[in-house]
Amino acid sequence: MMSSYDHFDYDTDREIYSAARVRALEALLIKKGVITGNTVDKVLNYFKTEMGPFNGAKIVARAWVDPAFKARLLADANAAIAEMKFPPGMSGAEGEHMKVAENTAKVHNVIVCTLCSCYPWTTLGLPPYWFKDPTFRSRVVREPRAVLKEFGLALAPSVEIKVWDSSSQIRWWVLPERPAGTAGMSEAKLASLLTPEAMMGVAKVSVA
Repeated sequence: MMSSYDHFDYDTDREIYSAARVRALEALLIKKGVITGNTVDKVLNYFKTEMGPFNGAKIVARAWVDPAFKARLLADANAAIAEMKFPPGMSGAEGEHMKVAENTAKVHNVIVCTLCSCYPWTTLGLPPYWFKDPTFRSRVVREPRAVLKEFGLALAPSVEIKVWDSSSQIRWWVLPERPAGTAGMSEAKLASLLTPEAMMGVAKVSVA
């Protein structure tokens, strides 16, 4: 979804090289009997249909309309998420320990993984390339305001920016501000406004 951000586009050669490495590794694992030919496709399909940003969007929408749920989500994300009807595994596969940081009019949160690319797969799906990029990972810690501006998000000087570092112990993501003009919208409609970028803090939620 980040292809619109030219600053983090990648040339075709990088994609071709990465794809070749993946195919070679997959072929080796199949040859050794570690996986079958359908294993990778099944895993990828699972994260496209069962675990992805549509889950995070539903959670945020619920928090926007239910203050009590929002309080529980901020206090114990995994416990609050367990209240919702999601597929088994929401507290596994990179989502064992999740924390949610709330954006407000005065504080804006952005998520990074400085060591590698730890990401809350169960709620946001597979991590995008920009999140794994070494340039993003190093610069957003040093100059978050400048990096966010390059994503198209210009924040007022009065807004405090907090950077949260995801790790193998804790996966962070963001509870965005609810945009103006959404009073009376259903949870489903609110969820349709959410993007992974907003839930990682490099964008805000807008009403189309």
